[in-house]
Amino acid sequence: MPWKKSARQQRLHFVSRAVEPHVNMRALCREFSISAPTGYQWLARYRSRGAEGLGELSRAPRRRPDKYRSWWHKELITLRRRHPSWGAKKLHVLLRQKHPRAQKVPALRTLGRWLEGCALTVPRPPRRRPGPPVPRPALTRPEYCNDVWTIDFKGWFRTTDGQRCDPLTIRDLASRYLLGVRIVAEQSEACVRRIMTGIFRTRGLPRVIRVDNGTPFAGTGSRHLSSLSVWWVRLGIRVEFIRRAAPQDNAAHEQMHRVLKAETASPAAANPRAQQRRLDRWRQEYNTVRPHEALGGSVPAARYVGSPHALLIPSTPLYPESWPTRRVRSNGWIKWEGILRFIGRAFVRQLIGLEPAANQSWNVYLETLLIGTLHRGDDTGSMRAVGFHQPQRRPKKEPRKSSPPAKV
Repeated sequence: MPWKKSARQQRLHFVSRAVEPHVNMRALCREFSISAPTGYQWLARYRSRGAEGLGELSRAPRRRPDKYRSWWHKELITLRRRHPSWGAKKLHVLLRQKHPRAQKVPALRTLGRWLEGCALTVPRPPRRRPGPPVPRPALTRPEYCNDVWTIDFKGWFRTTDGQRCDPLTIRDLASRYLLGVRIVAEQSEACVRRIMTGIFRTRGLPRVIRVDNGTPFAGTGSRHLSSLSVWWVRLGIRVEFIRRAAPQDNAAHEQMHRVLKAETASPAAANPRAQQRRLDRWRQEYNTVRPHEALGGSVPAARYVGSPHALLIPSTPLYPESWPTRRVRSNGWIKWEGILRFIGRAFVRQLIGLEPAANQSWNVYLETLLIGTLHRGDDTGSMRAVGFHQPQRRPKKEPRKSSPPAKV
């Protein structure tokens, strides 16, 4: 087998014959199995640089627009350390203001790449994917006492001594009976839960509790549930949320608040203790003396009876044997298939069940309530939470165009 020459030696052999007088350049190129432009290029490089010009040239670009001087990079890092919460956009503006005579400041994308290379950027959290939408349930029309309780905070006001008052009101919707009016220290789950526990022990449990979308009744997770409303669900109570920015869905309760403000807080009492005594007297009058048009002129105390469902400690949820179960940790996460998955802070310390579903997914249940889905693959961060489906609004009807009067 004949020995093969290297590319450099072949090029040197080619140009040594190409410089001979009266040589046919195209025939010589065909002999070496190269094109004519390539042969003339090798000859030109040999005449300009000699044998060194026949070697392999660097493939790096001769000009790199993104290669700036190193002091731009140092200047960026210095400004970033002075302003650790600023991003590339603000630092780009600051660089232009600081160096107005510079012909060209590094581009915004270049600054972002430098910050990312120095680990000075915080990646955005992955966007939560929506879970299965469920229709918003219709509001329950009460037929008997304790079918529906409505709960809300009366808008806060200040007593004469300047202290803030936050009255919490609980009412039975069927009988209009005012179960409680208590001034709480703050609008928190602990305060509401303490008051509701006392009412549950004396009056029993309702079938439905209707609340608005404010704290601590509603949350930002699945089905707008908060830890307080999850406690109600575990007690066997169905929670109804009115539409956002729609107080007319709880009109009877809002009308009671108007009467409360007019008769007890205009003007307010001297201090919160005096205001609470005034609210207790007014509640007694509201339930036993004041006639109600919705009740045909009778009083709520004549219609209301306690609930037969007593307050009990919630038992451990039971799920089918084929369902895996997990206890939600104190930070709202569970560990599923070796990966931490965020379920929600509303479900802390609750036992949830995972129903196997199609396409390598699992439906997440709290007792019989579907709260979301878990998927394999890209969903490695959190559960796809269930959300209420908002029906599309009907388009407004265009006004009819009046026809011109008939000519007589």
